[in-house]
Amino acid sequence: VQLQASGGGLVQPGGSLRLSCKGSGIVFRLNTVRWHRQAPGNQRELVADITGGGNTNYADSVKGRFTVSRDSAKNTIYLQMSSLKPEDTASYFCNTDFRGRNFWGQGTQVTVSS
Repeated sequence: VQLQASGGGLVQPGGSLRLSCKGSGIVFRLNTVRWHRQAPGNQRELVADITGGGNTNYADSVKGRFTVSRDSAKNTIYLQMSSLKPEDTASYFCNTDFRGRNFWGQGTQVTVSS
């Protein structure tokens, strides 16, 4: 199982970015996939998740601004981030569990700054 995260970058406050997490060796529509983030000096934070059934959950800090979705044909999970704030600056990671093991993608850096 491998998770490949991408899509990070530098964006101005109020801007948008879309992160992608592509899975191999696993079928995302059968599993819950989570997006986490971690800023320097902070603990890793769960941002959003999407279940195999398509239910979504969000941290209070991103509700109404972030949307998690899935393209089953591409076996890819997206995190659409809008109205970005400087406090959203962090490395973003996707994560899932499969057969009792925990798998993580590499981080993709999001920097929100003017």
